[in-house]
Amino acid sequence: MTLSQLARACCTLAGAVLLGGALSLAASAQTAIYDSGGRLTAEQAAYDVRYYDLALRVNPSDSSIAGTVTVVAEIVQPTEWLVLDLDTLLQVSGVASTDGGGAATRRFERRGGKLWIDLQGVRQPGEQVSLAVSYAGRPRVAPMPPWDGGFTWKRTPDGAPWIATSNQGQGADVWWPVKDHVSDKPDSMAIRIRVPEPLVVASNGRLRQVESHGDGTRSYHWFVSTPISTYNVALNIAPYRVIEQSFTSVAGDSFPVQFYVLPESYERGRALFPEILAHLRFFEELLGPYPFRADKYGVAQTPHLGMEHQTIIAYGANFNNGAMTGGIDWGFDALHHHELAHEWWGNLVTNPDWNDMWLHEGFGTYMQALYMERLRGAEGLHAYMAGMRQGIANQRPVAPREPQTAGEIYFSSGGDIYSKGAWVLHTLRYLIGDEAFYTALRRMAYPDPALERVTDGSQVRFATTEEFLQIAEAASGMELDWFFESYLRQAALPRLATERVRDGWTLRWESPIGQPFPMPVEVEIGGQRRRVEMTNGEAHLPAAGVSRPVVDPRGWILRAPDRPR
Repeated sequence: MTLSQLARACCTLAGAVLLGGALSLAASAQTAIYDSGGRLTAEQAAYDVRYYDLALRVNPSDSSIAGTVTVVAEIVQPTEWLVLDLDTLLQVSGVASTDGGGAATRRFERRGGKLWIDLQGVRQPGEQVSLAVSYAGRPRVAPMPPWDGGFTWKRTPDGAPWIATSNQGQGADVWWPVKDHVSDKPDSMAIRIRVPEPLVVASNGRLRQVESHGDGTRSYHWFVSTPISTYNVALNIAPYRVIEQSFTSVAGDSFPVQFYVLPESYERGRALFPEILAHLRFFEELLGPYPFRADKYGVAQTPHLGMEHQTIIAYGANFNNGAMTGGIDWGFDALHHHELAHEWWGNLVTNPDWNDMWLHEGFGTYMQALYMERLRGAEGLHAYMAGMRQGIANQRPVAPREPQTAGEIYFSSGGDIYSKGAWVLHTLRYLIGDEAFYTALRRMAYPDPALERVTDGSQVRFATTEEFLQIAEAASGMELDWFFESYLRQAALPRLATERVRDGWTLRWESPIGQPFPMPVEVEIGGQRRRVEMTNGEAHLPAAGVSRPVVDPRGWILRAPDRPR
């Protein structure tokens, strides 16, 4: 199949899986009582989580869980309460203070999906509290994981339990007590999971200990040494086998790469492993060192499609290159590549609210186009982008200024945070040129080159669309507010009008923001190709007697269908 045929076949690239996932999340968001993100309550804005200790027993026999979560938080505004999120399907048996001050037992109230814990007086900024919440129950079963998430309880082909969590849209509170907001990451986290033998638990961070209890169960002790979004905390439980190799980073240090596969998939996992390493090398060369070298890079085979769980991404493509691209095989495992991209775009660099989610998904999606360019040159790049263009809906802005919940941003954008977000980057690259564009990508990942060698957690940060605007302007030396306003803050696309006049042609941009849109345009007239500057959004082409110019012949500019006159 030629690249042009691939592009036509893949016109559902953004719709078959990415948009489909967004819409299924949307369906959940319209019926679920609680959704992740949005505006923080005053009580939850009053503290900053520093550490979680999640100790949990998972019982496959009855699909239940039981355990204790200890949260250590620093007060940043005076408050009498510490408010956590927890799904109403789970029961709290008690809350205790573990910081040595006051009574050991704390009074608590369940108010819908919130757990209000009485701090026994007003706590002041700078004070630290430590509270242990004991809870149990049968957690929400994911109706359509990973988009409509919760726990997934499946069986391997050999009949063993195969369990996974996925909860980006609904939030981690579907299975543990947590401050469910993307703006607050713990600095570190312990994850201790007890399961029946011979099951294996693959989770975030680095494995510190496997403890046998002598009763047919064992606990896996994982520790996450860097800040982590709570929706990224994940359990993957199965009789896994591990494929492992040490990887030497471009930073000079080494870290483990681990692939947790079902026993039945071991040989296929070994066959995919070199490609996993190749993807890792590609991203390191493009964006800078893998951010979580103090822990690991992990991949776990899951009973759902995939998710960017930090240091243990979920991989459910069943070793099918086309699992994420409408069944089209572009010559590489696009699902793994996309989820790995999120270790930089999402986990290293995180939006503080869901309204900037295109920084995760648009950036993550454009990385597959860049990899196609690496594999098959410019023709591969443009074929991949042409296929993705068909899925753009333009229903609402990709990056609205007001806070959003996960369901609002995934649903109302119609999946555009993926495909349109990637196209915005593609057009920006055309506008500012490759050198400035790749500099901007690298500086978005690591604003200070010194951070590329850091592994203590200070390399992780929150970033917004406005910050990327500033980085792109610094890299290019251009004023780009008009570009970001037109493509990200508005739903409608600019349109190019072409009008024949007596001595040639007039090109004029029609902008949805009602301001000049000075996007230069590449045109081809009489076999000659040149870039035409569009000062104040228009230009005149003195070319009397020739046919209509071919505008943007290589397909770089995201725009509405042209309007000939």
